[in-house]
Amino acid sequence: MFENLSDRLDSVFKKLKGHGTLNEKNIDDGLKQVRMALLEADVNYKVAKSVISDIKGRALGQEVMQSLTPGQQVIKIVNDEFTRMMGSEHQGLNLDGKSLGSVMLIGLQGSGKTTTAGKLALYLRNEGKKPFLVPVDVYRPAAIDQLKKIGKQLDIPVFQSTTDMKPLKICQDAQLAARGLGCDTLLIDTAGRLHLDEELMAELKGIKKGINPSEILLVADAMTGQDAVNIAGSFDKALDLTGVVLTKMDGDARGGAALSIKAVTGKPLKFIGVGEKSTALEAFHPDRMASRILGMGDALSFIEKAQEAVDQKEAKALEKKLRKNAFTLEDFKNQMKSVRKMGSIKDLIGMLPGINKKQLKGLSIDDREFARIEAIINSMTPEERRVHAIIKGSRKKRIANGSGTRVQDVNKLLKSYSQSMKMIKKFNKGGMKSLKNMLPF
Repeated sequence: MFENLSDRLDSVFKKLKGHGTLNEKNIDDGLKQVRMALLEADVNYKVAKSVISDIKGRALGQEVMQSLTPGQQVIKIVNDEFTRMMGSEHQGLNLDGKSLGSVMLIGLQGSGKTTTAGKLALYLRNEGKKPFLVPVDVYRPAAIDQLKKIGKQLDIPVFQSTTDMKPLKICQDAQLAARGLGCDTLLIDTAGRLHLDEELMAELKGIKKGINPSEILLVADAMTGQDAVNIAGSFDKALDLTGVVLTKMDGDARGGAALSIKAVTGKPLKFIGVGEKSTALEAFHPDRMASRILGMGDALSFIEKAQEAVDQKEAKALEKKLRKNAFTLEDFKNQMKSVRKMGSIKDLIGMLPGINKKQLKGLSIDDREFARIEAIINSMTPEERRVHAIIKGSRKKRIANGSGTRVQDVNKLLKSYSQSMKMIKKFNKGGMKSLKNMLPF
């Protein structure tokens, strides 16, 4: 996501920072490159023109010309203007003040509405809500079955729609059912079409009028670029959207839709889908996204992911074990599970400030290695997980056979674990002084 744009901008900013002082020509040359980078990222050309004009106006002002670090000041201005272009601040779902809120998910067929409904349900449950999934695509039995399957996997209730029911009646009956189950938020997965048509719009308008939803979110495929922005405009004209969800942002999308959608439609981008897992939905924060694009990292999102993945009671119990040097292979496995919940390791590293994007691009991290390690530990007996020193030749062969790995893989894991324990013991013995001695600087 945004890799090419980030690379291009990084090149431009290196040149600007190379000048001790900046003049209008330096700035013009740099902004021409920024404009080209935005257009190549499929940003709407009017939006690109406007944001470059605003950046130039500020870049030629006193805050840059009288600065001791003019290159850094220009980067700050670009960051500010990118943030403003994408909406300035995160806009969450407006569900407060109602005993039963409702979110109507709309969009073309194949945009990812059903999957997004499940992700959003999990997101809301983690926020303390009690969601109720409502399948309304009566034209595609598979869509109804898919949402029921997702609900079962996530342990979230689903209204038992059938293809012979009317969409509006499903929504109205679901409102009654939700109240009976103690749920507070309906997530309505509406029908889509391969293209916009009057019949689809009439059905959606009928649902809107009949249930007065708290939110109407367009789910659009980021891979379609500016088409997603145009589709948002058409749906907004007919239904007055409250926001947009862009899916498949982890793919080869150039990112232009995410950058343009607020500026073109006036509607906020509220969430982005960043993978296939049910947890792969992120609240969209314009300021954080601008920082990511400009290579400044996204520490806040990293911290939030960590807080979601780590149970505080477990963390305190683990701290006690570490202090007593009682950290077992079972604990090792559980910590890996927590890390995996946070997402791709490469994506997580990319959120850290100061990470060189070129180095990251060349970094080869196989997330399947975690599954391999977990399989090895699962093949051990409870005693072997507690006391790794008893794992010798015959035990290693048995563990390797049971996990579908090689003895070398078992040895590698045991070596890594032993080295980790040595570091923990050294730290516990010497505190901060020993930690300083362990650092390579």
